[in-house]
Amino acid sequence: MMAKGFASTTDLSEKKVTFSEIGTDLYAFTAEGDPNSAVIVGEDGCLVFDAQATPAMANKVIERVKTVTDKPIKYVVLSHYHAVRVLGASAYQAQAIIASDETHRLVAERGRQDWDSEYGRFPRLFQDAESIPGLTWPTLTFEGEMSIYLGKREVRLMQLGAGHTSGDIVAWVPDAEVMFSGDLIEYHSACYCGDAHLREWPATLNEIRGFNPKAIAPGRGDALKGVDTGREAIAMTRDFVATLYGAAELAVAKGRNLRDTMAAAREVMDPKFSGFAIYEHCLPFNVSRAFDEASGIDDPVIWTAERDRDMWAALQGG
Repeated sequence: MMAKGFASTTDLSEKKVTFSEIGTDLYAFTAEGDPNSAVIVGEDGCLVFDAQATPAMANKVIERVKTVTDKPIKYVVLSHYHAVRVLGASAYQAQAIIASDETHRLVAERGRQDWDSEYGRFPRLFQDAESIPGLTWPTLTFEGEMSIYLGKREVRLMQLGAGHTSGDIVAWVPDAEVMFSGDLIEYHSACYCGDAHLREWPATLNEIRGFNPKAIAPGRGDALKGVDTGREAIAMTRDFVATLYGAAELAVAKGRNLRDTMAAAREVMDPKFSGFAIYEHCLPFNVSRAFDEASGIDDPVIWTAERDRDMWAALQGG
């Protein structure tokens, strides 16, 4: 018997959706710590950044888009490969589903396991899971940088470095100086680091900071308006990642096991971050990945539903 419900299986509370304008014709779809989406409206169409977990949930984004424009949704951009971000993509009937080459590789390597794993951890995030037709495959991929034009409006898609995953991309809208960060930045929400590259993540955040965004649509948490709010969120995310990795690095150097590393991480993480959304959900996965990376395992180990539960049981002492 497990001491507490596995991951977020017991989290059933509906979250309130906010759809806010964060720049001219730029919108953030946020839901109190649940995965965010964002919308970029141009002269001849729209782009949706991050698709939601199921077509049924994507339809909630589509409904909001209709309240601000009647232009078609031409593109869906995926910041990374995680199931809660991508499996709703089919609902948009877009001309292209765009991601990095690396994200495409990760879908091929671990997309199915990730889907099973995420669904098992957090079923509430997969409303009407039967509506998912299968894995979401990007239809257009790039390495480094590419620009999409919505009429005259440029949307610059960029790989600024690894962090939340090895395939992360951001979207930058130069005319408004607004950044769409995906899960590279969270606001008052824990970072999920189970597939992260923790040593690289802070440098990637510095790259984002260098753009001086006037607003940021983060992966989770409220939309960030104003340069100072964005900088606060970047600093908060950097602190979260660095504190986690620092604790693991020290524990591994002392020859500690995973369970002791968890205790060491809690000591420094709990006082600062325990009030953040999904903190308890993420912590075991985060500590496991930090422990692995500090032990020299560069490529994140694939999470499977079975591995999830084994790790959880080991850390609960069950």
